[in-house]
Amino acid sequence: MELKNDRFLRALARQPVDRTPVWMMRQAGRYLPEYKEVRAQAGSFMDLCRDTARACEVTLQPLERYPLDAAILFSDILTIPDAMGLGLYFETGEGPKFRKPVRSAEDVAALTAPDAERDLDYVMRAVSTIRRELNGRVPLIGFSGSPWTLATYMVEGASSKDFRHVKGMLYSSPDVMHQLLDTLATAVTDYLNAQIRAGAQAVQIFDTWGGTLSTPAYREFSLRYMEQIVAGLIREQDGRRVPVILFTKNGGQWLEDLADTGADALGLDWTTELSSARSRVGRKVALQGNMDPNVLFANPSAIRAEVGRILDSYGHGPGHIFNLGHGISQFTDPDNVTAFMEALHELSPAYHAQIASG
Repeated sequence: MELKNDRFLRALARQPVDRTPVWMMRQAGRYLPEYKEVRAQAGSFMDLCRDTARACEVTLQPLERYPLDAAILFSDILTIPDAMGLGLYFETGEGPKFRKPVRSAEDVAALTAPDAERDLDYVMRAVSTIRRELNGRVPLIGFSGSPWTLATYMVEGASSKDFRHVKGMLYSSPDVMHQLLDTLATAVTDYLNAQIRAGAQAVQIFDTWGGTLSTPAYREFSLRYMEQIVAGLIREQDGRRVPVILFTKNGGQWLEDLADTGADALGLDWTTELSSARSRVGRKVALQGNMDPNVLFANPSAIRAEVGRILDSYGHGPGHIFNLGHGISQFTDPDNVTAFMEALHELSPAYHAQIASG
């Protein structure tokens, strides 16, 4: 099936484009009224993820409102530990929790990597359905949490502010932590490859909690396993390269290390300036980022000014994907997203005109 808009994939390959492509983390999110309606019909959040038709519907909803350049699978980063039998559930206002946290060497030894196509078949059904319904409109992004990020939830048993259980295991029993992370790296590799076979045309690894580590611990317990995953991924499908994006939240200090993993692009949050990142990684990778999603609580003129500032920071030339930080707040006004999209579409072509024509 011919891809009608490949701007996102071309930018990931650092090829010329006519304007800066854009997608948003948590793109379907909780901010659209049409999403809230489907979410209420589905019951629980995981019921929505497991319902193929509804997962497809909410994935496509943002594309009906906004001229985005990619769709991202509607799912959750914790599907892998859920498939390991840890009892994932969601408390209203408290986020994800596990009924059986992993706290000992015995707990870790009892874990096995799930078979993605068998144990997470509902995800693959969603991917293939979304890809079919997109009909070549834009590429589809698949994703997973990083091994370290998955481990933090599994060991803590929920979200955490101090990560005392998982860091206690890391420092007291590093061999046990490596065993856990190795199992998770195997699982993530299988999971992302299954998504690629089902139709994902790019994949992103969300290392949400990598930025909580010291530099030596990050390299040993997070970066090492993401590099292992990148090396094991399918990199060409249906005659096209399948690009890989790595995103470590609060990880701007490790860009050079991340660029050496073999990934095609690095995601940046708003704490890392694009101009600095570009000078540090050169032409090795594309860069994705990096507007603070809270800018969308400002007025349209302020939104436009920030879009212009970020485009200026990256500068002219290919290799930039515009992205909103780490997700859109449920309180965001959809009209402000429209103002953001209009500003980007109006301002960004000037940064590509000379390249595209030359």
